[in-house]
Amino acid sequence: MSDNTPKTAVTPAGHTTPPAKFSHGVRKGNILQVAGQVGFLPAEPGQAGPVVAGPTLREQTLQTLANVRSVLEAGGASWEDVMMLRVYLTDTDHFAEMNEIWNDYFADLKEAPAARTTVYVGLPKGLLIEIDALAVLG
Repeated sequence: MSDNTPKTAVTPAGHTTPPAKFSHGVRKGNILQVAGQVGFLPAEPGQAGPVVAGPTLREQTLQTLANVRSVLEAGGASWEDVMMLRVYLTDTDHFAEMNEIWNDYFADLKEAPAARTTVYVGLPKGLLIEIDALAVLG
């Protein structure tokens, strides 16, 4: 049985243009997949390229979470709709700090989503973290 619901790209205002042919998020029916987001600040008019929120894990993690949240909201979802978050770090030494930031950020969430953190060395130079999300809307 096929689902004829159209697939819709989700691109929040201010998000940088992806470097290849992909969407920041895609919604089909009640499922919203947020593509991997990084710690880029919102794009400014005339800006030559993306700007990283800062050199620290805290700055980049908070901006990355803000970017994931903006895709969720543009797709009609919230953190409470998120079923799965995947976190990619570039350094195993960042696990403890990321978990501390994470616990503070999601302290008020009713139910925590499933999450997986892995170390990944393929992020562009200067980027320390990437997060993607899967949401199911009620």
